[in-house]
Amino acid sequence: MTAFLNEQFPLAVAFGAMGGPERRTDIVPLATGYEARNARWADSRRRYDAATGIRSLQDLRAVMVLFEKARGRLSGFRYRDPLDHTASVSGTPPLPDDQAVGTGDGGTTRFRLQKTYGAGGQAYSRAIRLPVAPSVRAAVGGVERTLNTDFQVDPATGELVFSSAPPAGVTVTAGYLFDVPVRFDTDRLEVSLTHFKAGDIPSIPLVEIRLD
Repeated sequence: MTAFLNEQFPLAVAFGAMGGPERRTDIVPLATGYEARNARWADSRRRYDAATGIRSLQDLRAVMVLFEKARGRLSGFRYRDPLDHTASVSGTPPLPDDQAVGTGDGGTTRFRLQKTYGAGGQAYSRAIRLPVAPSVRAAVGGVERTLNTDFQVDPATGELVFSSAPPAGVTVTAGYLFDVPVRFDTDRLEVSLTHFKAGDIPSIPLVEIRLD
């Protein structure tokens, strides 16, 4: 199992960082002048550079502490994407009807969180494994349910777990804040106070990982 620290990358640094999703696509030029394209990855993967979020020596020290605890690239941790960290596509605070996460069948009590980008046949659904549990709001058939009374959030899987199964045919929806599981993409941090004072911060690469 991949080593993972259930710890947060410094939020102040994360919200000044840059990065986003990447995909892997093969493009083959054809003799006709057209091209053939093939997606090698079914899902996108996010990369970030946290160096742009460093604003103070305190920020730099906080990153160094996490780097040591994570043993460089060995262990993953939680990262709050500055642009994409809420179930709402528009970025608004969580509402219980932000995302459809399943349909009741009268027996299922566990529902995986997901975020859907776009609509129709080309829409992309992204699995969410690290919701911020206190922020989660859920509804069954449009009626909001109460966290820790009607449902809980499984800390190991990020799933919604209802105390009683939603009725058959009823839509289950949820809204939430979430983090991205990432790791450092380097085993070496080059830090210089001289460079820091001159505004020249070394790269601090982060890359999204899969949780088992």
